[in-house]
Amino acid sequence: MLLPVFLLSAAGFTVLTTEFIIVGLLPAIARDLDVSIPQAGLLVTLFAFTVALFGPFLTAYFARFERRKLFISILILFGLANTLAMMAPNIWVMAIARLIPALGLPVFWALASETAVDIVGPDYAGRAIAKIGFGIVCATVFGIPVGTLISDAFGWRSAFGILAVIAFAKALLLFVYLPKTSLHQHQVSFRSQFRILRSPLMLGHVLLSILVFSGMFTAYTYLADILERLAGFDGTVVGWCLMGFGAVGLIGNSLGGRAVDRHPLMASVMFCAFMIPGMVALVPNINSSLGLAAAMGIWGVTQAALFLVSHVRLMKAAPEAPAFAASLNIAGANLGIGLGAIIGGRVIDSAGLGFVGFAAAGFILLSIFLAMVLMVLKPREVCAA
Repeated sequence: MLLPVFLLSAAGFTVLTTEFIIVGLLPAIARDLDVSIPQAGLLVTLFAFTVALFGPFLTAYFARFERRKLFISILILFGLANTLAMMAPNIWVMAIARLIPALGLPVFWALASETAVDIVGPDYAGRAIAKIGFGIVCATVFGIPVGTLISDAFGWRSAFGILAVIAFAKALLLFVYLPKTSLHQHQVSFRSQFRILRSPLMLGHVLLSILVFSGMFTAYTYLADILERLAGFDGTVVGWCLMGFGAVGLIGNSLGGRAVDRHPLMASVMFCAFMIPGMVALVPNINSSLGLAAAMGIWGVTQAALFLVSHVRLMKAAPEAPAFAASLNIAGANLGIGLGAIIGGRVIDSAGLGFVGFAAAGFILLSIFLAMVLMVLKPREVCAA
């Protein structure tokens, strides 16, 4: 019964690694393609904004398709895109290679999440998506840092080449082992899915995702650069640091899955509140091994938790159209990721790399305030209904 969930989790590892692997490769890509770090950071923005702009519409449209064929097609698309990234001669071709998978990511992630919830039931949505989310955490634990280590040893192009091979292999595994019937869903009309946007509470939830992810990626986009330039680490040490950052995310994924089933908005407030000191303390403790490890540990746990909490929070807010609600979270999150990459780049250009954590913390503070407002508004909307 849970085999489809684990298969989709494995596929999700490849999908999310494709999006975030560039975080650890930014310094190397910038050097090789002869652009600045903020300019290379726009590749993150391009991917994220594409997801945000097209994600909900593509998810609503492709929800009618048979899931097995759809997921296999998406993985093949990712394999081709990573192959193009491996061969990119300049920043423009690299941009195309990032644009292509950005169209498939929201469709996969939203529909895979809905599939997991259908398998286990809505009462255990957080735990089900935590299993899918395990693939995301593994992308940060292994995908991103191992990509950084491969880049340091063999060049950043080899990282994308290996990721392409993995994508094609996962497509084959889904073809062989994923049964068609396990992913068949009751279809909701295209128009009815968009009706949930009439709810001010739903729009508030989307805005909350935008703010949370803007805060996280104002700093996280440039974490590898912080560790290289401010801590003085080489590529290998940066890779191991990113692996540690992701590894503690396993704790956050578990905590987030349990907390969000009890109270989604309170879980958002709690993890945001703990994230702020981790972000703010990073640079001041850059020369202290213990202080740096503690700051990255707190940040890593809370960031992984908020990935899951934000996703389930939107799905629980719209149980009549959970896949579309998930796509709205993905869109809002990626809009935040793109904004964060831009804002972080601006902060680096104007104030310096050491200030991105403080800028990020400002967004997280706004997130806490909005979550509290939504907790007050929720009972009113229910009563009005």
